[in-house]
Amino acid sequence: MTLQTIRIPDLGEGIAEVELVEWRVKPGDRVAEDQTLCDVMTDKAAVEIPSSVAGHVVELGGEVGQMMAVGSVLIRIEDDAAASPPAPGAAAEAAAKAAPAPQVTVTAPTTTAEPGLAPIPVAPASPHPAPPSLAPPSLAPPSLAQPSPAQPATTSRPLAAPAVRMRARALGIDLAQLRGSGPDGRIVHADLDAVRSGGSARSSSSSTRAATDATHEIKLIGLRRKIAQKMQESKRHIPHFTYVEEVDVTEMVALRDELNLQHGAERGELSPLALIVRAVVRAVPAFPQVNGRFDDEAGVLTLHEAVHLGIATQTDAGLIVPVLRQAQTLDLWACAAEIARLAASARAGKAAREDLSGSTLTVTSLGKLGGIVSTPVINHPEVAIVGINRIVARPVVRDDAVQVRQMMNLSSSFDHRVVDGAVAAAYIQRVRQLLEHPAMLFVE
Repeated sequence: MTLQTIRIPDLGEGIAEVELVEWRVKPGDRVAEDQTLCDVMTDKAAVEIPSSVAGHVVELGGEVGQMMAVGSVLIRIEDDAAASPPAPGAAAEAAAKAAPAPQVTVTAPTTTAEPGLAPIPVAPASPHPAPPSLAPPSLAPPSLAQPSPAQPATTSRPLAAPAVRMRARALGIDLAQLRGSGPDGRIVHADLDAVRSGGSARSSSSSTRAATDATHEIKLIGLRRKIAQKMQESKRHIPHFTYVEEVDVTEMVALRDELNLQHGAERGELSPLALIVRAVVRAVPAFPQVNGRFDDEAGVLTLHEAVHLGIATQTDAGLIVPVLRQAQTLDLWACAAEIARLAASARAGKAAREDLSGSTLTVTSLGKLGGIVSTPVINHPEVAIVGINRIVARPVVRDDAVQVRQMMNLSSSFDHRVVDGAVAAAYIQRVRQLLEHPAMLFVE
């Protein structure tokens, strides 16, 4: 028997260990060359590790959730070449062909600093059968029914993109029990949405619920564990204070609408976020204290002339923060286009590693869910984060008369060790001034 040992590859950037997030195979499975064996998580990204040989899985080198050092044994595979006699001339060809080193493919970003959102538990992936659904059996939605003869229950791994798998784990949905509506039975986001809506409808129609003392322990792994660690690190090291200011964005909204009407067809639609980001960036030069990173151990605050703006983005896999680099150099439409590109790549799980680190200041927004006030958590080791609450029409007294205006709050947090309250307030007041008089956004 010829056993091939595949080890955790060197993923570069000084990475010494990775977290094993999900096995794609189990002992006894046959794998093809370049087939994905597992997903691992580094400090930067979720990475797929493929097989360098074809054969049968003999042994797995670790368990889901385990931290594994680079170079440690990942898996052992019985090479197909040992399973049957080689064809004439094949031995010479095989000897001349060296086995390639494991390849790695970045599939999902993992920068995890957000901004004030409670973590969503992620159901751990496992090579063993999935645990029972968190919903009572009587409430199972119709789409979780037993597979039809056209799709046998003994299929191997369900077809689904990495982003769909991560979202399913977060929702506690067992993909093995779903019938995919995509090509070749692939499970897509719409299938998960159908499960959620189906489960909700069935639950709402039930007149009674059975009493239960059941509990469910969910181990946080992968991206969700990174988010938890980042939030804990930020709150443990940084003495936060939050400053909230009300902003009249009526003129800003009117300007955005007019720009879209005049130039949207050829230059792209502008969102309110593009103008808010421009105001946040334009206010930095007068208040350089907010655009920096603080080294806790060395006690050194590094201020940056360039604004590398983190844009907190919610994805199916969790919250990540892609970086709008050199934001001070971008015009309004370039800024809007780059924000859209970063958000799209992050939600598709295709953000490049360089897009996920090095931010000097962060903006976070929940859009229409933004509420009235929030207390965002600073993206450590930064010293400030600007939180955007939703825009709503409210009655406001102006010129001794009540008028309906478009109003928005900015809820922003600062590191009190290096940013004084007066500096934070003055900075947000400057952002407010730019938004309330948006023509100033274009004055150099």
